[in-house]
Amino acid sequence: MIRTNPYYSRLQSSYLFSQIAKRVAAFQQEYPERELIRMGIGDVTRPLTPGVIRAMHAAVDDLSAEETFRGYAPDLGYAFLREAIARVDFQER
Repeated sequence: MIRTNPYYSRLQSSYLFSQIAKRVAAFQQEYPERELIRMGIGDVTRPLTPGVIRAMHAAVDDLSAEETFRGYAPDLGYAFLREAIARVDFQER
């Protein structure tokens, strides 16, 4: 079952981006000597890592073969992927 975070509906329009911009400006004003590396949407500073490239190639290979093609994911996503994310991103921490 999908549950929506109850606080999501309380967010103001453009909340995230405007808050980030305000915090970045305040940080830069307080610490002008520090170099700031932006990691927002579109702020790409480095090429893809070898692990990401291998994963993308493997995904393309899976999509190109009849026996491994999955098509669109179910509404809640693939169970194997959801389980892997839960295990790696939550349980192992």
